[in-house]
Amino acid sequence: MLFGLDGVEIGLIIVFLCLFGGILSGFPVAFAIGGAGVVSFAIIAALDSAGLLIHQAIDTGSQAYDALIAAGVKPDSISVFRYPELPRLGEPVFPRGWEMALDRNISFIVNRINERVLAGQSIETLLAVLMFVMMGITLERSNIAEDLLTTMARVFGPLPGGLAVSVVVVGAFLAASTGIVGATVVTMGLLSLPTMLRNNYSPEIATGVISASGTLGQIIPPSIVIVLLGALAGDLYSAAQEARAQSVGCSDALTYLGEPAVVSVGTLFQAALLPGILLALLYAGYAFSYALLNPSRAPAVELGGSAGAVRTRGETFTWFIGVPAALIAGTMLLAQVNVVGSQNLVVDSFTDAGETASLRTNVSEECKEAMIDLHGQAAWDEAVAEQEAIQEAGGVEQSVKLSEEQIAERIAQKEANAAPIGSGVAVIMVVLSLILALGRGINPAANPQPLLVGAVGVVLGLAVDILLIAPSTGSGVSLILLLIPYGMALYGCAHAAGRLAANDLVRVVFPPLILIVAVLGSILGGITNPTPAAALGAGGAIMLAAYRRLKDEHREGKIIIWSTLAIVVSILMGINFDLRINQEEVGFESWTAFFIAYAAYLYAAFGLFYSCWVLLRAGILPPVVRETAKVTSMVFTILIGSQLLNLVVISFGGEHYIQQFLRSFDNEFKIFLIVMLVLFILGFVLDFLEIIYIVIPIVGPVIYGGTFDPKWVTIMIAVNLQTSFLTPPFGFALFYLRGVAPPEVTTGHIYRGVFPFVIIQVVGLSILWFFPGIVTIVPQLIGN
Repeated sequence: MLFGLDGVEIGLIIVFLCLFGGILSGFPVAFAIGGAGVVSFAIIAALDSAGLLIHQAIDTGSQAYDALIAAGVKPDSISVFRYPELPRLGEPVFPRGWEMALDRNISFIVNRINERVLAGQSIETLLAVLMFVMMGITLERSNIAEDLLTTMARVFGPLPGGLAVSVVVVGAFLAASTGIVGATVVTMGLLSLPTMLRNNYSPEIATGVISASGTLGQIIPPSIVIVLLGALAGDLYSAAQEARAQSVGCSDALTYLGEPAVVSVGTLFQAALLPGILLALLYAGYAFSYALLNPSRAPAVELGGSAGAVRTRGETFTWFIGVPAALIAGTMLLAQVNVVGSQNLVVDSFTDAGETASLRTNVSEECKEAMIDLHGQAAWDEAVAEQEAIQEAGGVEQSVKLSEEQIAERIAQKEANAAPIGSGVAVIMVVLSLILALGRGINPAANPQPLLVGAVGVVLGLAVDILLIAPSTGSGVSLILLLIPYGMALYGCAHAAGRLAANDLVRVVFPPLILIVAVLGSILGGITNPTPAAALGAGGAIMLAAYRRLKDEHREGKIIIWSTLAIVVSILMGINFDLRINQEEVGFESWTAFFIAYAAYLYAAFGLFYSCWVLLRAGILPPVVRETAKVTSMVFTILIGSQLLNLVVISFGGEHYIQQFLRSFDNEFKIFLIVMLVLFILGFVLDFLEIIYIVIPIVGPVIYGGTFDPKWVTIMIAVNLQTSFLTPPFGFALFYLRGVAPPEVTTGHIYRGVFPFVIIQVVGLSILWFFPGIVTIVPQLIGN
């Protein structure tokens, strides 16, 4: 053996050195990865042909091996790491020659590119990357960060370390609206770093908080890291659990687990919400604590701002906290007692099929033992009892078609039990009430009459819904009955919106906040998947940037405002009316709603094209499109190059060798801890994209093939990868900030400043390690 090392070990070292050398060569990383794969394969093939690379494989024909098999040990669990005393025999790392491996690699790379880049199930998810990148770059070019930093600095500046806290708040806000680390770090570095230095902030705390806050876009949804990891984790988890089920004698993962082995990007967005907020709180808490301990290095700063209306503390509490909390809590309480709820009268034409047992019990004895070990004896006994009851009842009850009389009876029963106030009307009225309350609180001294008219409209609308609108009332009639209350409420809200627009904080935060709620709300709420939501975000970002540009030019943006309202109208029409006009019988109400929705859709499309024209004329759209194409092309090129590098590792047995090493520990926590440590160390020299596409496919079958929740595993990896932006010497956030920092800020300042935040990242990982419920609770509450 060469240098006393196994041939596979030498091959892995060659691959790593070629990859590291390719990255340091100055070539674009996307091409350096593919080149490293080609060069490393050539070197390994040459050494193998010369007989220098010998792999010490277990001799499967030896008596010791046969004795292990006879003792019940599975062949897949036998490795040189678990049983180092077994006889071995030397063989080339390419058992059938490098020519065969090359031919197989070329075939595999063509198939994988077709599956993961050009076609296949994952391409739709990867399209979300393009949309989110465009959304982020568009918002970054619209100067939203500048407004946010200025406003938040006025709000938090008077606090100890207030400027640093404001940077964290803006970083979290931009993470939820853009998710582009480079753009966020550069923008905040240009805008906030000079201000912090002028106000006697130490370079260490200033650069550290900017670098760390800029990386929040890697974990706070919508995160490109989670989109890419989610597409990969879904495949890895499904395949790993299928292999796990078959290894214990079960036919498939559904039988063994009792549930589908599925993890989606939308569910991962739900899981990432609280960890992202946790990290932002840890960053802000450190900045505040640092200022308390070192007041001269992070002083409070009074930056001033618009005077605004004078409010007493009682008025502030009443209108900003008390009334909104009472409205939301009251609505939730009414929903619990069925005063507010669904008035949907749709019933199925067929009866429900009977429920099956919680677990499949018609399995082999080996699978039964494995399922009892996984779920527990009580769960198995309960499933057996359920299955026996089903059998005694004649088997699973089949679904049958209902008669017209039965359908009518079910509709009548559903109407009798329906809540007096529909959930849709309740939500609209609560939103309108919140606007009225905030409008009152923002300027208590202003004339309250318009807001009182709006409040009367809200109360009148609820009364009309209770007294005049039944669940069976048509949508058109309901709209006519609610027209006057809605008009009164909207009249009051228009005045409230005018008052809110005069406040700097609301004016700056509200537009991007609406976009964030629309995008993340549709994903987290399970309304749609990330790709359509990303398209909505990209279109909304274009319209928001265009509106901002028109305002900078002192021009009206009414077309964009009306286009936004047209989107709302089309959505409401789709929710409340049956727009299917391809049926045999279509009523006047449906035709009217269809034409209104279609007209609103066309006007919204016109508003989007108009926004594109505004940005094109201003010279903003071309660089946005170029930057989007550049970033997206880089991601997809790295994907292709990493597939090539992975195939090289697979071809000489490197992937199998690493997986055998990890499985030899027999302890899931120890295995995952080793993987997390390796990822943390690799983050010092590799970008998150290389780690996702090169390392995760190798270790994924092991870490996703156990009992850990795949959501927790993926979010832990995502938070770990976030650290790669901060760790010297190749932390990209540090390079971004170094490029825009003034000369008096040295690289040493940046490295020293970011060190505490790397420790905070480790602390955050530790919290998620010991309290995994932080990751899993939101998906459990929201559901899929």
